[in-house]
Amino acid sequence: MTEVLPMTEVSSDEKSSRYPTTMNVNRYATKKTIAQGMLDIALLTANASQLKYVLQVGKERHPFYTLMVTLISISIVLQVVSGGLALSVNMLRDCRLHLPDNVSSAMLLNYLQLALSTTIAGVNIIISAFDPASAALSAGALADNVASNLG
Repeated sequence: MTEVLPMTEVSSDEKSSRYPTTMNVNRYATKKTIAQGMLDIALLTANASQLKYVLQVGKERHPFYTLMVTLISISIVLQVVSGGLALSVNMLRDCRLHLPDNVSSAMLLNYLQLALSTTIAGVNIIISAFDPASAALSAGALADNVASNLG
């Protein structure tokens, strides 16, 4: 059996050396920005790959060819615009955010970028709903699952 030892007091010096008392906000913001940028690049790459696939398959073999090309193109354009807004917000924040006029314009650009990101997510959800490759994979996995349960 394990023996339970009584709790001992820890001095404040020992606590501060083991547990940081404050969070470094700049380090957190930097890591968050890097992670967000990598996710944006991953989404842009996935959309480019989807567009390439749809264009290679062609109108004859893809049931939603025109819709998919349009939605993927809209998503890519919105991602580029969102990236430009992120860059302009970043430059505005770094250069002149101490001026009251620039704070309101930075907030407006930030809200616009948030709206664009939400729209991009919605468009990509619609894209995934009309993707026959993922539907075929889901149907195949469902059929395999039913067959294994019956057998």
